[in-house]
Amino acid sequence: MPGPRVAVFEDWPAGRSPQEVGARVVRNYLARPLALGEPMHYAEACTWYGALTTAKLLGDTGLETALIARFSPILTPAGAKVIPPRAHVDDRVFGIVPLEIAMHARGDGRAYLTLGKELADKQWATTTPDGLSAEARYWVDDMYMIGALQLQTFRATGEVRYLDRAAQAAAAYLERLQQPNGLFFHTATSPRHWGRGNGWFAAGMTELLRELPATHPHHARIMRGYQQMMAALLRAQTASGMWRQLVDDDSVRNWPETSSTGMFAFAMVTGVKNGWLPADPYGLAARKAWLALVQFLDESGNVRDVCIGTGEAATSGGGTSPATQIQYYLDRPRNVGDFHGQAPLLWTASALMR
Repeated sequence: MPGPRVAVFEDWPAGRSPQEVGARVVRNYLARPLALGEPMHYAEACTWYGALTTAKLLGDTGLETALIARFSPILTPAGAKVIPPRAHVDDRVFGIVPLEIAMHARGDGRAYLTLGKELADKQWATTTPDGLSAEARYWVDDMYMIGALQLQTFRATGEVRYLDRAAQAAAAYLERLQQPNGLFFHTATSPRHWGRGNGWFAAGMTELLRELPATHPHHARIMRGYQQMMAALLRAQTASGMWRQLVDDDSVRNWPETSSTGMFAFAMVTGVKNGWLPADPYGLAARKAWLALVQFLDESGNVRDVCIGTGEAATSGGGTSPATQIQYYLDRPRNVGDFHGQAPLLWTASALMR
């Protein structure tokens, strides 16, 4: 079902509509070979998920069929190495892809559902005293990695326990990690507001709130955390519409970063469309972000100025002082076509089309 019409999300300049941009980025993904001999990186899984939702919303059965067929080799012994093996949140999130395919498959989707559900259940096979998965690290990234897998399993099965797991984790993470300004540190020992780290949390809360009923016991806490974060992001958005590598650093050394901008745009678009945020000013901010973001897209559908994979500063060469940690994040190399940047652009295209 199409979502509500929001005037600020209509009348796009030629070549910049979510339909045109989304199709380009889906084709970019399909043009890349599937590496059958190694575990899939979580950023590629997130891109594949975004490509599937985008293709479905486009109504492009050709793209959708190609994305589903891409998974077929993984279900064979020769392709099984693609399934990440570790009991780790970054590996488990792979399950969002077969679960999404299970909801798209026109024939028998049981093999996809079984694989995704198995990963979600393994994640909760061992729990902590507070009832969370033992894989929970209280890292900012986990809000998406854990939540997305459990939420997708709820979407595919209708079993509320998976939704409850995602909500329980979100509420616990908010209590421990959200700062008074509404943002999140990368980690406790690297207290910097790194863009993509905050993006994972924003996107994770957004996906969860799409499904969580207002009557759920954790809904009020999660909505409050989400709205506090969106208010902080609104204040931090640059005049160009982008967000920066360090969200709240307005020095000239800081630079506009595309993966975080895509994640924040996705969160704001979804919030406006669902009535969690007012269209003025959030819809205007989200439109500005989208139009800025697509200017970083090349003719082949590759997003540029994507921060590479980034460990916390304290243990990855950034030291412990504020100055050296800030410099660590500002010096991170920038990639073109990195899946960390491709995925959120597809999520935002999907949000704009819903």
